[in-house]
Amino acid sequence: MIDWLFVFFLLYKQQTTEKKGIIMPQRLKNIYQETIVPKLKEQFGYMNIHQVPKVTKITVNRGLGEASQNAKALESSTRELATITGQQPVVTRAKKAIAGFKIRQGMPVGVMVTLRSERMYAFLDRLINIALPRIRDFRGISAKSFDGRGNYSLGIREQLIFPEIDYDTIDQIRGMDIAIITTANTDEEGRALLKEMGMPFRNS
Repeated sequence: MIDWLFVFFLLYKQQTTEKKGIIMPQRLKNIYQETIVPKLKEQFGYMNIHQVPKVTKITVNRGLGEASQNAKALESSTRELATITGQQPVVTRAKKAIAGFKIRQGMPVGVMVTLRSERMYAFLDRLINIALPRIRDFRGISAKSFDGRGNYSLGIREQLIFPEIDYDTIDQIRGMDIAIITTANTDEEGRALLKEMGMPFRNS
């Protein structure tokens, strides 16, 4: 049985050290290497460990339709994503003008973070074990949001599910899109990988 209090303590300790510029070896990465790899190798009959799917990167993206006219929205979103992910976001800009939305080419339209390596595992661990269970009336996430190649996309409606975000410091409730990119060849393999990592899929 998992001691969730101990898990929370480890994740909090990891996040605290990351804020100080120290990247710790991640708990979820160790679990993947020691437990998940052998299990998936047996389940799918892989000939060697290099065939076992793994998570290669995670992108956290927030589109801001009002950012082109509201510098404060862009600033607060940049600050929030940096707090949540432990990495400074980049500003995404319009590639072409869209007159109907009053958007000119080069205008800021969102912020995005691409996580790899230790920060990727740290974020995924916090997402699975701390943030998602904080969603009101949470009953799991859809197991169908794969793209056909083992990559998974998830929409978050509000940033407050992340305990790093203080309600009193936000100017508006905003969501974000999270994409988990894997080396899996099929959705079945990608689903098995994320499920073993603890992703709380709904039974449907």
